[in-house]
Amino acid sequence: MESYTRYERARIIGARALQISMGAPVLVNTTRTEPLEIALAEFDLDVIPITVKRK
Repeated sequence: MESYTRYERARIIGARALQISMGAPVLVNTTRTEPLEIALAEFDLDVIPITVKRK
């Protein structure tokens, strides 16, 4: 897993939570229903399909 700054981590998790709340498929098996909790679980398992481009 790549090392992200706290700002990158917040942006990735927030963007993924928004995607989930808008109906995107969930990438992990979980019983959680809150989009933010699901996004955190996906981030911990390193399965979020979002990349960070740095200058």
